[in-house]
Amino acid sequence: MAIRVDELMALEARARLGGPEEARAKHAERGKLLPRERTQRLLDPGAPLLELSPLAAHGMYGGEVPSGGVLCVIGRVHGRLVCVMANDATVKGGTYHPVSVKKHLRAQEIARKNRLPCVYMVDSGGAFLPLQSEMFADREHGGRMFFNQARMSAAGVPQLAVVMGSCTAGGAYVPAMSDEVVIVREQGTIFLAGPPLVLAATGERVTAEDLGGGDVHARVSGVADHLADSDEHALELARSAIENLPAGPGPLWTPAPPRKPAYDPEELLSLLESPAPPATEVLARLLDASDLAPLQLESGANAVAGFARIAGHPVAVLAAFGVLSSDLALAFARLLDLADERRLPVVTFAAACDPGDATPAYATAAARLLKRVATLRVPLIAVIAGPSAGCAHLALSARALGARFVFAWPTAGVSADPSAAPIDPLDHTARVFDDGLIDPRRTREVLSLALEATRHGG
Repeated sequence: MAIRVDELMALEARARLGGPEEARAKHAERGKLLPRERTQRLLDPGAPLLELSPLAAHGMYGGEVPSGGVLCVIGRVHGRLVCVMANDATVKGGTYHPVSVKKHLRAQEIARKNRLPCVYMVDSGGAFLPLQSEMFADREHGGRMFFNQARMSAAGVPQLAVVMGSCTAGGAYVPAMSDEVVIVREQGTIFLAGPPLVLAATGERVTAEDLGGGDVHARVSGVADHLADSDEHALELARSAIENLPAGPGPLWTPAPPRKPAYDPEELLSLLESPAPPATEVLARLLDASDLAPLQLESGANAVAGFARIAGHPVAVLAAFGVLSSDLALAFARLLDLADERRLPVVTFAAACDPGDATPAYATAAARLLKRVATLRVPLIAVIAGPSAGCAHLALSARALGARFVFAWPTAGVSADPSAAPIDPLDHTARVFDDGLIDPRRTREVLSLALEATRHGG
């Protein structure tokens, strides 16, 4: 397990580099910060952040689109949580591939559900045209980005854009549809087609700056509200804009001071060597003071349901390692009833599957659980802890039923049926079926940030 975690960390380190060295050097020569540098300058120094889907597109597109070409991060600006989406122009000029679109839309969904202001650091050539048929025409394709911006803006979820490079074609609409826009002088541009196409279509020679640069949009078109002298200046202006946003909605719950687990989270690695570790032992390394107020279950140690705190946040917690029986499904549905009544977020840890001899009674109980998850009024955050299959996976670990966040451990694997070969966790996360593979020892840190993000959502 330690080897698998080390391999995961190495893959993430490579993805964090972005595009090839030559592209990164050219980017820096133009006086531009790299996407992660931009994000660090925007966010509060030293504050924790949560990166979403860092291994998006892993093993896809010939390995040439690390992180899907877009960085998505939840972090704090002047103490307020925001969702940052930053194009990486060192990766294919910041163009969007199908998985890039999916990752961007997922980040917007998280922002919408949790009412997080969005900050778009735009440096994009729009769609990667050779693959346009996979990301242009349909409901959940690129156009949905603009729909999401319009709906969030109308709902009072702020939309801010910082134009730090070329914004061409679809990339031009992101700033144009934002509530407040910063553009960098003689670096940021916004136009549907650049100077080469203008020349081909009209015979007119025009520079990028004259066609759609900072002066044009800050002084003529009105698309931009602030004209910055550099990346650094643009980020100062963006921080100021966020600082002056009206206050968001009040919190759904109040955390207590966090307490460390009574057992060392490092021990999770050895526990997870087993395909079905005792749920009680796993939770003892994750919950505050290892303290759980459980509901009575008849399943022994491989399933747990009850109330606890994680990093100070009050939660209803479900953990299932093994077969989800009819009785367990009904008990879990009962806990969700109580969580809704008490307005408590739900956290699940599951490596569960349906019974091999599923009966009508199980189908009825599983349907009851599915319906209860789908109609929850409180946030649900899931951790895919191991091989998961069938209805048990859908109920406890899948985004299909509305989970606010879904993370996975390196032990994860997903299939429609226990008899079918599961999707490899790297393949699963590459396609943005989850919000990130995480080191089990970092689970409390990740859940703390996710719970904090959901605390102000609807």
